Amino acid sequence: MPLRPIAPLMAAIAVLLTPATPSLAQNQPYGAPITVEQAKRVAQAASVEMRKRNLQMTIAIVDSGSNLVYLERADQAGIGTIDAAIGKAKAANGIKSPTKAIGDLIVNQNQINLLGVTGAFPVEGGVPLIVDNKVIGAIGASGGMLPDDGAVANAGAKGLQ
Repeated sequence: MPLRPIAPLMAAIAVLLTPATPSLAQNQPYGAPITVEQAKRVAQAASVEMRKRNLQMTIAIVDSGSNLVYLERADQAGIGTIDAAIGKAKAANGIKSPTKAIGDLIVNQNQINLLGVTGAFPVEGGVPLIVDNKVIGAIGASGGMLPDDGAVANAGAKGLQ
């Protein structure tokens, strides 16, 4: 299996995993990369939630190799939201878990060393995309408060179902 761009992050988190952090202890394999059509469905579902919350955000979809497949930026979304959305998507794909789990490890278990891990994005808003129990990519959302970013990303992930 080829190394993923987030391999250092995965290795560092794997060392830190304990039974107290089951949210990161996922053994789901990677599947075939998300298609453009699937990515558009994910982004559309996320956009509906974004508009419902009256937000201006950037939504990024990466495939199972952490390559950007689709990006949508609302007209008034901040320029900084682009890199943040992509970073959240790549991190969620790399750990096969929501990025909120990284933040929870830092805050709840004092794992501040994760802040130094390349590719770690310890904030809410990145969610893996899973089909047939395989990770086919991830979505990242940025531009709102962290719970909003998480809600928009989760809504996008549900768009695959």
